[in-house]
Amino acid sequence: MKYISTRGNFQGVEAAEAIRTGMVPAGGLFVPEEIPVFSLQEIREMAGKKYHEIALQVLERFLTDYSREELNDSIQGAYERRKFPPTEVVPVIGLTDNLYLMELWHGPTAAFKDMALQLMPRLLMRAIKKAELKKEIVILVATSGDTGSAALEGFKDLEGVKIIVFYPAEGVSEIQELQMTTVDGKNTYVVGVKGNFDDCQSAVKAIFADQDLKDLMAANAYQFSSANSINWGRLVPQIVYYFSSYASLLQKEGLAEGEKVNIVVPTGNFGNILAAFYAYKMGLPVNRFICASNDNKVLTDFLNSGVYDIRRDFRKTISPSMDILISSNLERFLFEITGRDSGKINKWYQDLKDEGRFEIDKRTLADIQAIFTGNYATEEETMKTIRETFDKFQYTLDPHTAVAVDVYNKYRESSNDDTITLIASTASPFKFAGTVLQALGQKAGGRTGEEELQELKKISGLDIDPGLRDLGEKEPVHKRVAGHDRITDEILDILQIK
Repeated sequence: MKYISTRGNFQGVEAAEAIRTGMVPAGGLFVPEEIPVFSLQEIREMAGKKYHEIALQVLERFLTDYSREELNDSIQGAYERRKFPPTEVVPVIGLTDNLYLMELWHGPTAAFKDMALQLMPRLLMRAIKKAELKKEIVILVATSGDTGSAALEGFKDLEGVKIIVFYPAEGVSEIQELQMTTVDGKNTYVVGVKGNFDDCQSAVKAIFADQDLKDLMAANAYQFSSANSINWGRLVPQIVYYFSSYASLLQKEGLAEGEKVNIVVPTGNFGNILAAFYAYKMGLPVNRFICASNDNKVLTDFLNSGVYDIRRDFRKTISPSMDILISSNLERFLFEITGRDSGKINKWYQDLKDEGRFEIDKRTLADIQAIFTGNYATEEETMKTIRETFDKFQYTLDPHTAVAVDVYNKYRESSNDDTITLIASTASPFKFAGTVLQALGQKAGGRTGEEELQELKKISGLDIDPGLRDLGEKEPVHKRVAGHDRITDEILDILQIK
């Protein structure tokens, strides 16, 4: 299986090279040359299989230059018992007879990013070994909250790799920040950026396109790569849990063979819902994708109008991991939905660069709307949904999953569509304990992060996620802060390159 550029500007490469490189050097994103397809029988036979087995079945279709042994060892190491639940890596929890939550947050940092970022480092290290590289890999990560801690946890203390995470200072929750700044790996670096996530992401993308900087890095025996979902090695593991969740419903007889489901995903960067779309292209029976946004509703507006316009105010919300205006993985989606028309992709993304907006053609918009619905939840609606879900089902939502539940409720009310629905539950409520407590009627403020965790444990009856325990007792070891226009300087300083 070769990997090509969404912009038609790079020769096809093997999976290992695409993962090692991260982003197409000339601009664009790597995508598989063709999308493998499972038959309904193969999907039915996934019922009853362990997560590791389904992961191997999916990954070996895409990563054909990795041996089965290499993939199996990587999968076993990523999802080992001490990091994920021994029974179900992704529990599927029913709220009603036709509404289920995929709990994607039972990994070491209590967010769905662990599902990919425990596996990706293993794939990357094998890719480096295959290429017999003498250069040290420098992983650059822009995070809106959860990716940073998951990437640090996945890459810390690996030989031959340094990881530098950039996050918006004052733009993440207290617990998210502590998860990053207290990581003590010998190869980990964290920088707070004066700006928002889009500033972080744009700066990292610009670095990947800076040939002079890459030449300087090479002269000092370094090479850049990425752990963001612009890297195919980050995206492909996310496809797995849509198959595993569908198989779980088949096993529980909640679904008939071949029965279609709706999939609801709270998203800002479009990566998690894109993984679901790739699962659909591979044969997963899907009726409709429901894309849920917060007040930064650039995706909602795009799905409804065909106009992607980032010239708008950026809003800090109680669901900070979705506070994004530039959705990187939308490019891959548009490449697929247009029948892989790199000409259109180049034009639209040049328009975005030049004008801050682009508008797709009516046929493409009709193709998208045939299977996608977009909507958003306000701050007040998100808080109300947390409270009402707890009161009705005794289930505690985090503010990102609450966005998805609210948007699903609106869709269900307007459409009367009673299709069985899977909602991606993307983070533990404990990661946003202060917000959840406020939604449940507790007074805001006046507690430390540790006190908020203990209070939410008492009210919810849930155990605090292992990765979040005792965070308040740890001292931050990373204290770098920089302007978004000084990120390159920070990298050179960290690597001691003059």
